[in-house]
Amino acid sequence: MTSAALPRPPFDPQLEAVLGEIAAVAPLTMTRELIPLVRQNPAFHLTEDDYERMGLIVRDVSIPGYQGDEILVSVITRKDHSPGGPGIYHTHGGGMISGDRFAGLQAVLPWVLDNDAVLVTVEYRLAPEFPDPYPVEDCYAGLVWAAENADEIGFHPKRLFIAGASAGGGLAAGTALIARDRKGPTLIGQMLAYPMLDDRNQTVSSYQYDGAGLWDRESNLLGWSCLLGDRRGTDDVSIYAAPARATDLSGLPPAFIDCGSAEVFRDEDVAYASALWAAGVQAELHVWPGGWHGFDLGAPDSDMSKAMSTARRAWVARLLNP
Repeated sequence: MTSAALPRPPFDPQLEAVLGEIAAVAPLTMTRELIPLVRQNPAFHLTEDDYERMGLIVRDVSIPGYQGDEILVSVITRKDHSPGGPGIYHTHGGGMISGDRFAGLQAVLPWVLDNDAVLVTVEYRLAPEFPDPYPVEDCYAGLVWAAENADEIGFHPKRLFIAGASAGGGLAAGTALIARDRKGPTLIGQMLAYPMLDDRNQTVSSYQYDGAGLWDRESNLLGWSCLLGDRRGTDDVSIYAAPARATDLSGLPPAFIDCGSAEVFRDEDVAYASALWAAGVQAELHVWPGGWHGFDLGAPDSDMSKAMSTARRAWVARLLNP
């Protein structure tokens, strides 16, 4: 398959206008040369004033990561937090090559505020300096720490779910698979926001958005190449790095999956939801028409972003209040 002649769903008009504004100030396709610059100028961050205005406390903790190496997590709670409620374990996005534990939290913090939840967000190590399995194993190490310290940080260990967006969504799915296979912490749910799941990049949508939209095909190939090196697209890739490769999704917690119809991840995300259903796992799937990758963060005031946020918030409420 090639990209040249493929028709593709158009962008939503509101989102297309914002995409044009972004393209006017920054390249939409990620390159290896841009990685240092993107890391120096992290996107989708809140300020200290934002956390203060929301009535939230942020506390950093050093914990053992993969192979015992030290990594950081941040624990975020309401100032009026009461112990014993739910816990949320967060894995950030950034294509496996950028971002930090605070990236994209504006999409997650409403669930903390709504439900008096404790949020633990992990600073996993990034590719290419730390290729697979570092990122997903750091995420799993952080999950184990969160569950083992639930009483101390103030949530009930049986009310913990995992959440991530983009690469963080893929890492959340991979971490849930590890937790199942190693009989690790019990998760009550997995929130997979437009997750990055499949290193093979052979779906129709992965070709449709080649040179179009945010985090296009070339960006995605770069992210997977940094994570997997020469293993990308071969048989030597674990299901924890690329959860789309898993052939047994039984025993996983209920999932929420969303994506845009106009992004590279559309088909692999829909396929993952179908595979979960085939395995007897509950999954809720939303495909937002004309949505480009990460539109809720890039265009938060658009009608589509508000609808996406409402759908996620409702799923979390149902998950935590069955």
